[in-house]
Amino acid sequence: METESMSGKLQIYSVEERLGDSTVCVVRCVGGVVRPGRQFTTAPPSDAAEADQHVTLEEIYRYGATVDFIDPPHNAKVVFSGPGVTILARGVTLVSEEQKTPGQ
Repeated sequence: METESMSGKLQIYSVEERLGDSTVCVVRCVGGVVRPGRQFTTAPPSDAAEADQHVTLEEIYRYGATVDFIDPPHNAKVVFSGPGVTILARGVTLVSEEQKTPGQ
């Protein structure tokens, strides 16, 4: 069995809906295996001052159904929450740092 990378990278293709502190986006996974609950640092291409804002991936949908993960080079509709949702826009890359969870 291969070891799954704990890091992940998503790129925003479009922002579909903003719902208060949540945002629905279409993303492409460009690195690692990404699962709900993962926290990401937003890295907007033009505004380095806001680059340290975080978002949490709440849900992943593919073909109208909830899925447990997304991996490269697949696309999915996702729900993000957290302080960084206000700067999510097309082209923004989200990076999740490697982090060990208890019990792993």
